[in-house]
Amino acid sequence: MSPLNKSKLSKVRNKLDKLDNTLLNIIKRRTLLVNEVLKLKKYKNEIIDKKRISFILKKIKKKSIQKKIDPKITNRIWKNMIWSYIDYEKRNFKKK
Repeated sequence: MSPLNKSKLSKVRNKLDKLDNTLLNIIKRRTLLVNEVLKLKKYKNEIIDKKRISFILKKIKKKSIQKKIDPKITNRIWKNMIWSYIDYEKRNFKKK
């Protein structure tokens, strides 16, 4: 790789690192909201809502296409996020 390209690569990676930090802050905020949702659930079987998951994934696909983002990427990200939070909810569920 040429020195010029190495420099450009470094700059792009710095931008990615800053964006990753922003994403971490967003994930923190999302986790706080998920904690609020979890407090409202009375039974553990309320954690997985297949209709809601389907609705979210369809909405994300539509928005991805509108924004010209590869829907396969966003689908995979959202599915992983949803199932990660389901796991989080199961681990943190407390019977009332």
